[in-house]
Amino acid sequence: MKKELQIQVSPEEAHFEDQLLEIAARELKLSSNRILHLNIKKRSIDARKRKVKINLLLEVYVDEKFNPQTRSKTNFQEVHNAESVIVIGAGPAGLFAALRLIELGLKPIIVERGKNVRERRRDLAAITRFHTVDPDSNYCFGEGGAGTYSDGKLYTRSKKRGDVNRILQLLIEHGADENIAIDAHPHIGTNKLPKLIANIRQTILEWGGEILFNTRVVDLLIKEKQITGVRTQNNDKIEARKVILATGHSARDIFELLYRKNIKIEAKPFALGVRVEHSQQLIDQIQYHCDARGDYLPAAAYSVVKQVKNRGVYSFCMCPGGVIAPCATAPGEVVTNGWSPSKRDQPSSNSGIVVELSLDDFKPYLAFGPLAGVEFQKQIEQTAWKLGGETQRVPAQRLIDFTQGKTSKNIPQTSYIPGTTSVELGEVLPPFIYKSLQEGFKLFGQSMRGYLTNDAVVHAPESRTSSPVRIPRDRNTLEHIEIKGLFPCGEGAGYAGGIISAAIDGEKCAEQVAIGLGVFVPE
Repeated sequence: MKKELQIQVSPEEAHFEDQLLEIAARELKLSSNRILHLNIKKRSIDARKRKVKINLLLEVYVDEKFNPQTRSKTNFQEVHNAESVIVIGAGPAGLFAALRLIELGLKPIIVERGKNVRERRRDLAAITRFHTVDPDSNYCFGEGGAGTYSDGKLYTRSKKRGDVNRILQLLIEHGADENIAIDAHPHIGTNKLPKLIANIRQTILEWGGEILFNTRVVDLLIKEKQITGVRTQNNDKIEARKVILATGHSARDIFELLYRKNIKIEAKPFALGVRVEHSQQLIDQIQYHCDARGDYLPAAAYSVVKQVKNRGVYSFCMCPGGVIAPCATAPGEVVTNGWSPSKRDQPSSNSGIVVELSLDDFKPYLAFGPLAGVEFQKQIEQTAWKLGGETQRVPAQRLIDFTQGKTSKNIPQTSYIPGTTSVELGEVLPPFIYKSLQEGFKLFGQSMRGYLTNDAVVHAPESRTSSPVRIPRDRNTLEHIEIKGLFPCGEGAGYAGGIISAAIDGEKCAEQVAIGLGVFVPE
């Protein structure tokens, strides 16, 4: 028989199956030889007390032989000759929308402005080495979207939005480690994501979908409030009755296109701040209450939220054992983000530390209408570029100097390869953001002893936390509220906040497209 058992063990005990088996036998008051197999179903770290523990949910096979079952594969359909649906963008929303369309018997035509995942690497290297930004191929644009080369964290709080396990299983089916279905905060790693994305591409092509790389959409074709297709930068027309718009949070040209065409969009609040880097050893010491984490614990992460004068100041996209990356999407701007390899084995950790914004903060940009938040972002990113030396060098300040408003005499080397320029970051950030961050860091230091150190370095700005625009859609059909057949989707449309939630939204849009075309969608 199979039994479920919830236990809390030491990191070492969690690492060795024979020790787990003995603990399970003791908990179940059984002889250990009656346990023929153990499966770990869920795993999380509890570091609240001085002794770090691992929480495990076990599936225990008692007097029953374990027969591993072949994982069932998704039932894709042949769609070479099926009705076409245009999917704009090959990030997680677009890719998972395409996979779901194929399951439902429809042919996705993915239109992606950037390059395939392998060819993107040359353009990322050019940003780092030569400070050259290709506006169509960078950390945000290209196959796989922003998540491919900026970490691949799979944790989401949006479980009410859809089936998280289904997305994880599809990722496993395409090459992800099976542990992502077990860990509380699953993570794939930037070094492993490209192969996985290429496998998804192969599935889409194998079953009859199309992918057009280096193809930027410059116009939406609309007749009597009904989408009829798109026009690309080469003046080619692609026709379809349904279009899924999954362009990500940085496709400003798409927001501007919608605004020019009088297609309803709205300014949306987001968060903006800085990215701070500490040594991973220090974060381990703070979080695990020890001098060294040892062989059985992963690089420690942190998550912190404080209130400063009724504004949230919080950590965002924390990357243990990771690297800070240059994520500008156009020349003349500087943007930071972070990523970690699968082993999270780099000597430093970094996290965005951002301030909650409201629409009132964009009042100086009211002339830009619903693009006010976009212009707010642009000004800060362009100021950072100028103060950084009109290169991809990032304005930086030591952490205690930042809290005291002092220009740092020097900046130690950080993981941000293009380099840093010592700048008093009050020159980059609006005063209300700068002051909120100063107070926020002081509060972080009170709750995380050792965090507030001048060995840590603040890089500015962290500005692409989420879309500054929402593209309104019907709550039931997910179609744009004015344009029939147009389905705003994922992060760029304001309906997701990461790989998993974007993938879920992509699937939901695909299902509504299918329903609109009279295709049966099983529940």
